[in-house]
Amino acid sequence: MNITEFIILGFEKIGQWQSTLFFLFLVLYIVAMAGNVLIVILVALDQHLHTPMYFFLGNLSCLETCYISNIVPKMMVGLLTEKNTISLSGCFVQFFFFGFLVATECYLLSIMSYDRYLAICKPLHYATSMNAQICIQLAASSWINGLIAALILLSLMLQLTFCGPNEIDHYFCDTVPLIKLSCSDTSLVELTSFVFTFAFTLPPFFLTLTSYIYIISTILRIPSTIGRKKAFSTCSSHLIVVSMFYGSIMIVYLLPKSEALTDVTNFFSLLYTVLPPVANPLIYSLRNKEVKDAMKKAARKLYKPISTKEFSSNTKFPSC
Repeated sequence: MNITEFIILGFEKIGQWQSTLFFLFLVLYIVAMAGNVLIVILVALDQHLHTPMYFFLGNLSCLETCYISNIVPKMMVGLLTEKNTISLSGCFVQFFFFGFLVATECYLLSIMSYDRYLAICKPLHYATSMNAQICIQLAASSWINGLIAALILLSLMLQLTFCGPNEIDHYFCDTVPLIKLSCSDTSLVELTSFVFTFAFTLPPFFLTLTSYIYIISTILRIPSTIGRKKAFSTCSSHLIVVSMFYGSIMIVYLLPKSEALTDVTNFFSLLYTVLPPVANPLIYSLRNKEVKDAMKKAARKLYKPISTKEFSSNTKFPSC
């Protein structure tokens, strides 16, 4: 008999710590949503942020908003309920959007690092290399490639039958735990998943790494010590988060699958589902002077005090 719903075990093993984790994820979710939505609004409204760098940042923040909303709310529900269930169709919807967004992010991050490489190492050619048309094409290719890969993997996953256990030993509907529950031949899905993981992680990661090697070598030639420290601070933070993102995906999807490594892969899954949406706004944008200026400008427009003249001329007091 085919099953109609799955039980997501999630954090069932940690028992009494579930309430603490719920509040932790709630705080992280609020911070991630607030930071990413703020960046999208600022990039859209402030003319000074209409540059290639912030265009890609706006794309990334929009993606991160959808990405974390696809995973974390359901994860928090699981921490509060004794039995966290999800329908078969709901599971595949979550699986599709997760695959689509994570594949898109892989290439979008590499494009952003390449953009920084051109801006820092090839400043004279930057305007022609990153004009508006090229920026739109690069961003669109990231989204389209991610969409195509997710659709292919989803179409293969929909051909599987699930007639045995329905407990997913994971935090969300992902490829590996779903394959384990299938009672049909999964060799094609496993091969396709491996190929896509390889194509969407290793080339972008090496492009990002190469870009930052050139960027760091250029920064080392900056005569100002303060300038070097500031540039290194942003670059190192970005590189750490990007390395954790790519590295976690490669550990989860490229390493041999075994029951002994289940807890390890589940832990690394958290690193690329929760950490990047929280950290990226802080590292990429909210520490930048341009974004801070845009925030101050927006705050002044929203909370501009009414002058005494305006108050006295426009305000009508009720008569006694």
